[in-house]
Amino acid sequence: MADEELRAMIRDLHQTLDQKHVDRTAALLSRAKRALLQLNALIPTSSTPHPLISLAREILELGAITSIRQKDAPSFTRYYQQLQPFYDTERHLQAAFAEDAEINLKTSQRSKITGLYLLLLLSMGNNTEFHTVLEGLVVEASLKGHPVETDPYIKYPVELERSLMEGSYDKVWRETKSERVPSEDFGLFSSILVGTIRSEIADCSEKAYPSLPVSNAKNLLFLDSEGAVVEFAKERGWTLKDGRVYFPSQQDQEEQNTPQKTGKEITLTTGSVIENTIGYARDLETIV
Repeated sequence: MADEELRAMIRDLHQTLDQKHVDRTAALLSRAKRALLQLNALIPTSSTPHPLISLAREILELGAITSIRQKDAPSFTRYYQQLQPFYDTERHLQAAFAEDAEINLKTSQRSKITGLYLLLLLSMGNNTEFHTVLEGLVVEASLKGHPVETDPYIKYPVELERSLMEGSYDKVWRETKSERVPSEDFGLFSSILVGTIRSEIADCSEKAYPSLPVSNAKNLLFLDSEGAVVEFAKERGWTLKDGRVYFPSQQDQEEQNTPQKTGKEITLTTGSVIENTIGYARDLETIV
């Protein structure tokens, strides 16, 4: 009877998530987790019935997805950590009992949850944990006889990380466009990652340039419009004057009519981050 009640809760959770009723989903999750607590199923043990393990795992996965849609990264991280014993237990049961294991791996969203966690780590700059998780996935995939990138949910953060290491921020920006992410739930952490990159480029720009035309800054920072540049400049404490963005450290010098650097001089003084991004913008013929 308890299993049937949990299945009914899971159906309701899926329905409210599909309808994007996040608050209702959160309320249902509270009920579902209380039910799991009463069944001693929030942590799998050797005495936990196999079907209950899969049901509990599915509820926690829906909790993780709900956290994403609530834009609550700490809550998502807690769900991810809570799910690991369930994933380990299900893999063990599958290896030990094969088809006799009463688990339902068809409902598992492990790949998606793990891919989202990798993307979160990437957006936070936590490269150590990123590679620790990835190494485990690589070993597991190799034992199954295929590369880890065959999973689209894992491939996405792996390729983003590779582009970041190359300094190819233009590739990162293109890959994080909504039509290229594996699912809409990846959009939140993708946006955070782009914001992190934008801040890094802004830091480098302040050191490399006295000022930039607003149109150049738009392309350099991967912003959608010159109006977005104005808003971003206000957040950074930059000054806008005569169609240019003036960076704080160089503003006084610029106002004293210090000669502008030529495009060639700017390129020579630019760090690798700026060079990669400027190169991309030139390819688009947007920097003049």
